[in-house]
Amino acid sequence: MLPSYFTVKEQGSDEIIVQKSRFIGYVRRVETEEAAQAFIQEIKKKHHDATHNCSAYIIGEHDHIQKANDDGEPSGTAGVPMLEVLKKQNLKDTAVVVTRYFGGIKLGGGGLIRAYGSTTSQAIATTGIVKRQLMQGHSITVDYTLLGKLENVLRNSEYIVDAINYLENVEIIVYAKNGEEETFKEWIVDLTNDQAQIQETDVKYIEIDVNKQ
Repeated sequence: MLPSYFTVKEQGSDEIIVQKSRFIGYVRRVETEEAAQAFIQEIKKKHHDATHNCSAYIIGEHDHIQKANDDGEPSGTAGVPMLEVLKKQNLKDTAVVVTRYFGGIKLGGGGLIRAYGSTTSQAIATTGIVKRQLMQGHSITVDYTLLGKLENVLRNSEYIVDAINYLENVEIIVYAKNGEEETFKEWIVDLTNDQAQIQETDVKYIEIDVNKQ
């Protein structure tokens, strides 16, 4: 499993107008080629009257599945520039479809490349990007007198507070980067003067919003 990687939020869309042609970009997170193809067919059905529904996707931990389709546009002017945007932004498990309604003015090869690339970038920016960070969960149990200090410090740290359970003592579920467990535990021991009970829980990907254009 990768320690971290970038992908898009679940799904989103945006559109631009270029020389009277309408370009609508749709983005979706997909983890299999079947899901990517189903997404493409869904958009094609939605816009069955469009001039083109071009697509690109990149899937897998090591980007082993990469596909681009020009859907009738001149070869290399639509799907490939869309795929290049995904690669340039280091996105994984991401599919994009750009629907074009022709506006009567031909854009030429360079114009098409710019239009499809720009639509893809705009749709991704609108959808949003997340960093999926592999993290180790910890259950930290402390007396209620330590809650205020501990919660405040944790929320202003690199660690992720996932839940607070108000039991006989208070339990805070916190995630730290996988592989940094000992550093995290030592930090908690120091912070609470060794007044905390710490247990490891699960390992999972935590999604962190990023501002990335």
